[in-house]
Amino acid sequence: MDLRFLGGAGTVTGSRYLLSDSRHRLLVDCGLYQGVKTLRRRNWSPSPVSPESINAVVLTHAHIDHSGYLPALVKQGFKGRIYCTRGTHELCKVLLPDAGYLQEEDAKYAWRKGFSRHAHPEPLFTEKDAWEALKHFEPAHFHEDIEPVRGVSVKFTPAGHILGSACVHVRHQESDRTVVFSGDVGRQRDLIMRPPEPIDRADILVCESTYGDRLHQQVDPERALEEIVTRTSSRGGIVLIPAFAVGRAQMLLYLIHKLMSKGRIPRLPVYLNSPMAIKATEIFCRHDKEHRLSRSECSLIDENTEFVRTVEDSIELNSKRFPCIIVSASGMASGGRVLHHLKTLLPNARNSIVFAGFQAPGTRGDALVNGAESVKIHGEYWPVKAEIHNLDMLSAHGDYEEILAWLSQGQLAPERVYVTHGEPLASDMMRRHLQEQFGWDAEVPELFAQVTL
Repeated sequence: MDLRFLGGAGTVTGSRYLLSDSRHRLLVDCGLYQGVKTLRRRNWSPSPVSPESINAVVLTHAHIDHSGYLPALVKQGFKGRIYCTRGTHELCKVLLPDAGYLQEEDAKYAWRKGFSRHAHPEPLFTEKDAWEALKHFEPAHFHEDIEPVRGVSVKFTPAGHILGSACVHVRHQESDRTVVFSGDVGRQRDLIMRPPEPIDRADILVCESTYGDRLHQQVDPERALEEIVTRTSSRGGIVLIPAFAVGRAQMLLYLIHKLMSKGRIPRLPVYLNSPMAIKATEIFCRHDKEHRLSRSECSLIDENTEFVRTVEDSIELNSKRFPCIIVSASGMASGGRVLHHLKTLLPNARNSIVFAGFQAPGTRGDALVNGAESVKIHGEYWPVKAEIHNLDMLSAHGDYEEILAWLSQGQLAPERVYVTHGEPLASDMMRRHLQEQFGWDAEVPELFAQVTL
């Protein structure tokens, strides 16, 4: 087998890995690039591998930086099947059409406002393209052996990152070699997700490194959120939380309503303004055996949150002037309805903007948490007067100590580890941690590098 790094190398986005032998090509993950413009432009570059030549795709999880390029891949001629867990399939049925819709809406908005360098801006793919891609999906259970291509078996084990997230174990039957792709690895003590399952065998390990150079804040998230909400509401302000639609939105809603039920924060109106996050919350509550929350705790989220479904209701919500809490996608403020809230709320010092996890370099979220005095939204610059917070301890990614602890729980002794899905410094630090703690042969591959396994 050969392994080629088509994405997720040198950056924390756009994950794509190609496994091939003399007969077949298997793509593990098929993500969109997000973040700075130079990365987003890669989404429009011709594929280094013909989509028609790829026999099958296997997904670690549903987040757009791991699944979001699938509609474009199918549009360009991919004819095979797409394998994933059942939870990932359910979420992709929400995320991919929503991503296509947002691409169309952003293109239309850019054309109306004239801030695109193209006379007629076009989306990378449409909502219709996304639904076409979903026809190719084949969901599987955790630990179920599947054969996406002849001579190669695959199974999924829980990664604890979001609903349905998995480590992908690929076994090449002829050589009896196993390659494990970690995907995004969850926390050891996450508030809502169960911890990642230990791995017992991997001849080759491809390991993420989002937090390879840092540790999460040792701060009580409930206390931190309590202080922000109480202080903001006391001065008549609004708390806006840009949240990832899958995972973080559900955790934040649970924390907010838990604090309210205990009387630790005032009982304010709580709005979830993201059609994608609303559907993801409904899916999350249906899959209660995959996470820590009971059905009654899921009901706490559902019954006390006002779901903002229509564009008209979203516009009306943007006119609110009384204290309330708005949770809206996206988590890095890179698109979606949250941008309209930011334009309204950022210029007013009474308000607070609360991020809840990793902010990729070049995103608005990254600029805001690093003290930007203004940010560009829809072609205009908006002053930053509101309080900005980042509750990093709520991230769904394990930091490097948590990942090392997870790897030490199994019986692993890989011949080589390829460290990916991280910024250059984070990946290199993760490489050093793996070498120093385990003595493993670890390497940070470059984009498009190819290695023989």
